[in-house]
Amino acid sequence: MSKGSPGPTPGFLVWRLANKWRVAVDRAVAPLGLTHAQYSLVASLHGMQRAGERPSQRRLADHTGLEALYVSKLARALESAGLIERTRDPRDPRAVQLALTEQGQAVTRQAIAVVQKLLQQWLEPLGGLDAPRTLAFTDELTTLLDAPLAPSVPNDESRQGTTP
Repeated sequence: MSKGSPGPTPGFLVWRLANKWRVAVDRAVAPLGLTHAQYSLVASLHGMQRAGERPSQRRLADHTGLEALYVSKLARALESAGLIERTRDPRDPRAVQLALTEQGQAVTRQAIAVVQKLLQQWLEPLGGLDAPRTLAFTDELTTLLDAPLAPSVPNDESRQGTTP
């Protein structure tokens, strides 16, 4: 928290909220053999497949906001568990396409139902999933997610006077 503000900063609150949600989802999907990160991957893959897409690992990384290397690691673990299949893209031999297996689809549908109930419970203080406050909150979060954010570089005295 900053010295000048009487309460927590927005950044601190977003961090706390994200951690609270991650822990809650971890606990909710653990009985299905998933972690929050794995759930994010299979649920996103489920939605993309329903839309007719068979995404590459890179496309899924871009969609979820996860690092491509982390998506690759998660995909290998999910493949070992029999939930997804990884195949080479016939149009690009360097790319790996992902798809849910039948077992993966079943587990994902169960996980989505569990997380939807959790989400409804979590959003109850705002009036529930379809409440005006929740819709406004979602709009605000979307605005923040769409805003470019580049890390600032500390003033490095050894580079002063030089052109990068």
